[in-house]
Amino acid sequence: MSELIEERFLKNFEERGELGAAVSIWKDGVEIISLHRGWRDKEKTLPWEKDTLVPVWSATKGPAAIATMLALHENGFAIHSRVSEVWPELRAASSSKLTLAGLLSHQSGLPALDPDKRANILSHRSVIREMETQAPFWEPGKAHGYHPRTFGFLLDEIVRRVTGGTSLAHFWNTRLAKPMRLDFHLGELNQTHLDRLATMIPPTVSRPAEEELPFFRALAQKDSIAQAAFSSPGGMRALSDINKLEYLQAGMPSLGGVGTASALGEFYSILAQGGVQDGVTVLPKPVIEAARSLQCDGDDKTFMMPTAFTCGFMKDPLDAQGNKLRHRFGPSSRAFGQPGAGGSHAFADPENGISFAYVMNQMEVGVLPNQKSLDLVEAIYA
Repeated sequence: MSELIEERFLKNFEERGELGAAVSIWKDGVEIISLHRGWRDKEKTLPWEKDTLVPVWSATKGPAAIATMLALHENGFAIHSRVSEVWPELRAASSSKLTLAGLLSHQSGLPALDPDKRANILSHRSVIREMETQAPFWEPGKAHGYHPRTFGFLLDEIVRRVTGGTSLAHFWNTRLAKPMRLDFHLGELNQTHLDRLATMIPPTVSRPAEEELPFFRALAQKDSIAQAAFSSPGGMRALSDINKLEYLQAGMPSLGGVGTASALGEFYSILAQGGVQDGVTVLPKPVIEAARSLQCDGDDKTFMMPTAFTCGFMKDPLDAQGNKLRHRFGPSSRAFGQPGAGGSHAFADPENGISFAYVMNQMEVGVLPNQKSLDLVEAIYA
């Protein structure tokens, strides 16, 4: 397996224009493959090392979801409690039976904000005030649609309310990342972190995958949910903005995480092992069960194609016979994870005790994992 994976990893650089990347694969709680290659910068002056940190865009949502569920668990809230118990000012929650599980699985009806309610993404309080009065785009809990940006604000506010004011980013960094020794960070970066950071490079080719064409067509339409979702909150219009210090330090739970492939791989290894790290239980059973349990499956109002979600994580959707429509997370129907824009990809496979993480800095067009990582996933199970 290792020779095939190394061969396919090298192919990404030789034939697919990869700049810098790393892959980490874990089996039964042990890292069995760790590869890195290439460059941290476009000029090819800074080599990619094993400890290179890189922004992972929406792959941040996995750690953010676990932080949220742990904060809820430690403060006595069940995952199926009503959101209104925690956040009564949220219109979408007070006018419905929306649960925390529904919020975590992109069912809140708040994937976007109206055009006159798009405060800057760096202004947490302003965004929260606008979200509280936003009319949901569908009846909460009755449909789902990916929340690319607002997801992080929803979770962040929940964590702040149940912890007495602690941000989700600080909760992750201090309550999870530090004690678990995970080199994955939400803001609070020091100079040592910045010295190891790779620069993200926007896509050079604009053709998306065939199955994503309906989404990209909708994205170009002024009044579509897709267009609104990826513009809400306002600001951060260019993909290269993720390299700016003000965005990196904001610790945005939807898309602002930076980490190594090994850290992301170990994070998912803990989930694959039922919350156990090095023989010690570090995550409670209810949190693991919520991360693994399917909450919704079907047409996605944002992505314009079938998707499936647990609490905070994506799964491969199924057809009417229970067969996978896609295999982004390997062959197991129990596998779950979260990709990031441009090509980062990570997941846990509890059935086989496997976890996988691929990170890179040359972005490709697409919202789902591409062949750079999928060829590696296929090699694991070949």
